[in-house]
Parts: sequence; structure tokens; C-alpha cells
Amino acid sequence: MAERLLVVEDDTTLRELLSASLRLAGFEVRAVTTGAEAMEAVLHDRPDLVVLDVMLPDFDGFEVVRRLGGSGSRGGAPAAAGPPPVLFLTARDAAEDRISGLSAGGDDYVTKPFNLEELILRIRAILRRTTGRQPDAHLSVGDLTLDPEGHHVTRGGRPLLLSPTEFSLLRVLMEHVGQVLTRRQLLEAVWHYDFGGDDSIVASYISYLRRKVDTCEPKLIHTVRGTGYVLRRPSR
Repeated sequence: MAERLLVVEDDTTLRELLSASLRLAGFEVRAVTTGAEAMEAVLHDRPDLVVLDVMLPDFDGFEVVRRLGGSGSRGGAPAAAGPPPVLFLTARDAAEDRISGLSAGGDDYVTKPFNLEELILRIRAILRRTTGRQPDAHLSVGDLTLDPEGHHVTRGGRPLLLSPTEFSLLRVLMEHVGQVLTRRQLLEAVWHYDFGGDDSIVASYISYLRRKVDTCEPKLIHTVRGTGYVLRRPSR
């Protein structure tokens, strides 16, 4: 089951970018814009982790964490009913701000601008530390290998440069190796919404993926006409 994240960010562009990127990384995401909304969402939705902007329109992120009682994750797994772990996100990078954030009960502190891949790795590290979840195992099909944690893919030992969407699509195919998946199933698993019923985007990304993954024999990604797509292990 995907971990549930709460993103608290009042900048519309950044909030949408974060939400989309975290969904592509495999998380369930809810996004809000104020400290009050954040507190309500934590109490009602019980997210596994909060990505919390410090500068909010009503009160700052430090105050949100204080009102929630501080993160329950410091020094080990959180109590079942305790506050979720928090990763502070802010443009303020002074040492005193970092100390304030961590003292308030935060688990990590990332300054803007930031690298999305690094942010995702930090989120996963916090979740492993606070929930006891082990790193996802590498996926291998023939000479194709995918590292879910490092977002690294190789075929025959050669690295493949995939976009975030291509990576997510390949991961779903590899997790269901040998299973035919319909366009609708792939659309829901990778994009998490239906583009108004238009599933042609799946075929486009399958084509992009083939150009990178299936440049050599044996071909791994196959079309099942009238049904969908499947990634098959090479025959021996």
C-alpha cells in the first residue's frame, strides 16, 4: 500500500509540481495551503508524513508542528496515535531556522530551491526510519534491472535515462511481470487519473519506453492486441 503524504504549500505552482512528482514516485498525496488546513488534514486523514512549508498565510509551519504536539517519530517509530513525521520545506536557510525546525519536532529540513529526486529520497529515508519499512528490493527481468529507491535503471549493465513517468510505467510493468495490464489499469496506476477518459497517453509512453528499453534482443515489452501490454521474461 502506498504511503500517504500531506503537502502543505501555499505557492500554487510549487504545490502542484510537488503533488504530481510525489504521485509519480508512488505516493498517495493530499495538498493543502494553510496551517489550519494542515492541522485538520493530519487529524482526519492520518498521513504517514507531512511535507510542510514554513511560511504559510495564517501561521508558520513550526507552529503547526507545535500545535500537533511535535513529531512522534524522533528516535524511533512513532506512537500509533502520535503526530506524523514532518519534513520542513522553506526558503529560509539560516542555521537558527534549521535548529528551530528540528527543535519544534521536524524530522528533516530542506531549503528551496531543491532537487526533486533528493527530496523524494529524504522522504523515503524518513519513512524507513519511522515505520521500520525496508528499502524496496531491486526488480529484475532478464538483464533489465530497476532500483526503486535510487530511481536507476539498467539493461545489460548499461544505464537507461528515463523520465519520471517512464520510470513509473516501467516499474508497474516489472512489478506485474507476465501479467497483461489494460490501458485503463496502467493509466490509474501511473497517472492516478483518467485524462477525461482518453487513455491514448499510455500508448505514447509505451512507445517512448520501448525506444529505450527494447533497443536490443530479446524484446521485453509486448502488445496484446485489443487488451493491453505486458512485460515478459525472456524465454530460455
